[in-house]
Amino acid sequence: MIGFLRAVSPHLEKCELTHVARGKIDVRLARKQHDGYGDALRELGVQVERVPPLPEQADGVFIEDTAVLLPEVSIVARPGAGSRRAEIDSVIRALRRHRPLQSIAETGTLDGGDVLRIEGTIYVAESPRTNANGIAQLREITAAFGYEVRTVTTRNCLHLKTACTFIPPHFLVANPAWIDVAAFGNLAIVSVDETEPMGANTLTLGRATLVSGTFPKTEKRLREAGISTRRVDISEFEKAEGGLTCLSLILETRAPSAPLS
Repeated sequence: MIGFLRAVSPHLEKCELTHVARGKIDVRLARKQHDGYGDALRELGVQVERVPPLPEQADGVFIEDTAVLLPEVSIVARPGAGSRRAEIDSVIRALRRHRPLQSIAETGTLDGGDVLRIEGTIYVAESPRTNANGIAQLREITAAFGYEVRTVTTRNCLHLKTACTFIPPHFLVANPAWIDVAAFGNLAIVSVDETEPMGANTLTLGRATLVSGTFPKTEKRLREAGISTRRVDISEFEKAEGGLTCLSLILETRAPSAPLS
């Protein structure tokens, strides 16, 4: 696996916020936590690749929103926050060496954080950052590769992956106040602790699931369900309405059947 990361902007405090009150962010600590996040990925076998920094882009560290990576194709997103569209070109340059690229075009908007793939099904939330046109384009692109796109509804949170994440082989960790878990069929639901509403954002790499150190009660529930967890401190990014998945684009590598142009 390759994990694409982007450095923390000195202007992180000016990030886009929707449901979180603006507060003081310690950029020095955020950079230290970002380094720790990269170390955790490496220790789990991920090859970390740094996308060029964009110091003026306050949200640039939240690179997940710029693309949706599938085994067959990388789909370049079109973030719903106009301030973030300057992040796209550098992501295109990083991804085009590994996969064919397709893009969400104007007037569609799509944030990668609103997209959750579970095997051959792609769940996507229509949100302030992702519109119906963007979802329609995603459906058209992915249908060519055999995926089914299902639209789900979130409440009172920024992205779909704020409300829930998938942990193979059959777990969904979720905040039921923010997502109707019945939309995901027969998955085993692990609900966040009620005092940790943002605890559903996890990142599974191989047999280990990264969890935020801010949410120990939810981590306990995951462990009790038999899930192997690893704690990572990302508290400064949570002040910016970010989570574990937001900080990387994870590409599952494979040998291409033919050279990519």
